[in-house]
Amino acid sequence: MLFAKKTAAEKRADFRKELATGRLLQLPGAHAPIVSLVIEEQGFDGIYISGAALSAEMGLPDIGLTTLTEVVQRGRQIARVTELPALIDVDPGLGEPMSAARTIQELEELGLAGCHLEDQVNPKRCGHLDNKSIVSTEEMVRKLRAASDAKRDPNFLLMARTDARASEGLDAAIDRMKAYVDAGADAIFPEALQGMEEYEAVREAVDEPLLANLTEFGKTPLLTKDELTELGYNIAIYPVTSLRLAMKAVEDGLAAIREQGTQKDIVDRMQTRKRLYEVIRYEDYNAFDQDIFNFKV
Repeated sequence: MLFAKKTAAEKRADFRKELATGRLLQLPGAHAPIVSLVIEEQGFDGIYISGAALSAEMGLPDIGLTTLTEVVQRGRQIARVTELPALIDVDPGLGEPMSAARTIQELEELGLAGCHLEDQVNPKRCGHLDNKSIVSTEEMVRKLRAASDAKRDPNFLLMARTDARASEGLDAAIDRMKAYVDAGADAIFPEALQGMEEYEAVREAVDEPLLANLTEFGKTPLLTKDELTELGYNIAIYPVTSLRLAMKAVEDGLAAIREQGTQKDIVDRMQTRKRLYEVIRYEDYNAFDQDIFNFKV
């Protein structure tokens, strides 16, 4: 009830098994635990926890201001309520190689199924903005080796993200991807690819599972599930979609109250109390509570 029925190890094993099938797994972003419940209810394959969404939820830009504690604890809250595996964004690893190793162990202990590290310099920038700075291949390789060595559950998915496409070009980015796989990455996240041809080139060059980032308002076209399946990609993330949907509704609703002095005209846009209780499984908690208090020795 308070936690999912599956253990973290079972979620990781199931995630690896599904990834091995080669089919496209869809992981919408959850910026809050309640969103995870809806994602599971809708029948998706997993949860994605975006660093950009977590930063925004805290009222911060996505430039690496969040701490290890903030990220992993919020990740735990989001991951624990669902039977689905959760993949979390940990930016450049929240520190140097030793810190990246600690990050992996914290994530494992707190129930995450996997994470991705990126090769940007801190302070980082959103992957779809210009003028990003990246570390050398050698420095990223050291960080990935440390992270890989720190894994205790072999099913924990260590993914490497490269932002090199924007600053070094696609060929150099592909060279980095291959080096990252050699360093221990289980999967690759090529950030901000700019067309079908680039997706095809990466798939042809890299044998490991590949992730497509379908963020809105970015450099990457919003490819469909069928298109990504045809391209041979394995994971599709929709990292900030739920946050953007929610915040637009909040803005519009509050504006209506401000202008009209009441929420009466927008009640039909709201999730009902009944529906909220369905999502958070209120009756399950009530039944548990009644069972405890009705117990007789």
